[in-house]
Amino acid sequence: MPFTQISLRAGKSPAYHKALMESIYTAMRDAIGIPENDRFATITEHSPSCFNTSGDYLGVDRSDDLVMIQITLLVGRPVEKKQALYAAIARELAKDPGVRKEDIFVNLVEVAKEDWSLGNGVAQYV
Repeated sequence: MPFTQISLRAGKSPAYHKALMESIYTAMRDAIGIPENDRFATITEHSPSCFNTSGDYLGVDRSDDLVMIQITLLVGRPVEKKQALYAAIARELAKDPGVRKEDIFVNLVEVAKEDWSLGNGVAQYV
């Protein structure tokens, strides 16, 4: 049960937002096998003065269209699955909504089963 938080510069359309969320969901289904309809995601837009792309840090030439994606998920996936997820996200976002692969920044945050409550004040995974 991942929770995806997407950050980008302000000004993109609702269709662009929808495509971001759908493409990331598709990538997670393909690469790490998340359940169908497991679609917990938010998008936060930032003004230019509140959004830093770090230019070409580590030799990646980022633009102002950078999309920062943070996914919180259960701990324990092997490195190969994580790498497959990064590649799948880049592939899907390049297709729709057309994000340059250089403009896709992904950060995974792993948490334990007891760190989730999906409603009703219950830790469903424990």
